[in-house]
Amino acid sequence: MTHNTRTLTGLAFATALFIGAPAQAQQVTVPVGTQAERADLQLPTNGMSEESVRNRWGAPRTMEGPVGEPPISQWHYDRFVVYFENNRVLHTVVKRTP
Repeated sequence: MTHNTRTLTGLAFATALFIGAPAQAQQVTVPVGTQAERADLQLPTNGMSEESVRNRWGAPRTMEGPVGEPPISQWHYDRFVVYFENNRVLHTVVKRTP
């Protein structure tokens, strides 16, 4: 038996095993907030200063940080969390409503 014939025979055997096996799939769902939730809120934008955020939205309910280098801190409001790098808005995340 030549090398090519052995390879083809092995490939045919593996294909037969694969075709004979039942196909199984599992659907995974990940809850994602809707775009409408974010669009309905006035949120701090990237680059705003801590002072600007405090003047517009008031004092946060809680504050965490700063942690790490560069220093990252979080301000938690009722419907969103603002992440600051140094004293500038890095990102704002809308809290998921139950």
